[in-house]
Amino acid sequence: MKLKKCNAVLSLMSFVAMILHIGYSAFAYFTLYYNPDLTKIFAVPFIVLTCLHAVTGMCSVFLLSDGTRLLYPKKNISTVIQRITAALIFPLLILHINTFALLQSTSSNGQAVYFILLLLSEAVFYAVIASHSAVSFSKALISLGIVCSDKARMITDRIVYVLCALLFAAASFSVIKGQITMLWHF
Repeated sequence: MKLKKCNAVLSLMSFVAMILHIGYSAFAYFTLYYNPDLTKIFAVPFIVLTCLHAVTGMCSVFLLSDGTRLLYPKKNISTVIQRITAALIFPLLILHINTFALLQSTSSNGQAVYFILLLLSEAVFYAVIASHSAVSFSKALISLGIVCSDKARMITDRIVYVLCALLFAAASFSVIKGQITMLWHF
């Protein structure tokens, strides 16, 4: 149970770091303001916490007897979404980290199709992060004993789903708009 609680704490810390990182990134792209130090201040804790959360999450799934099989996938759709999005985060993260340089390259080489695909991959990455966070938040609170009733879980889920949808919209709009403004030279 210590592993699950540790993972839940890391999950919630990652969630806060995600909000800060997305908030700063949205602001930076929307205003076309870039400060490499601030970018690192908001990105590095997010990636460190997320990696620690991923490792403890994988250990929890593989080392503990609960949750290794999904017997009722329709009933446990949030767990299915949680696991699929978790698997997608790191490949998309690698692309996300390199997107700006790749956009510069595709723009300077006149590769509009690749440029557009990279922009779409950003939106997919934001959707994956938002979806994973949305379905995971109340589960972390349940693991920590903070949420104990179905009603509290449902209210928490609704609030977090709306927050994650807003974060997805803000990130997608501001970052993609900023990238197009700075780099679209076709």
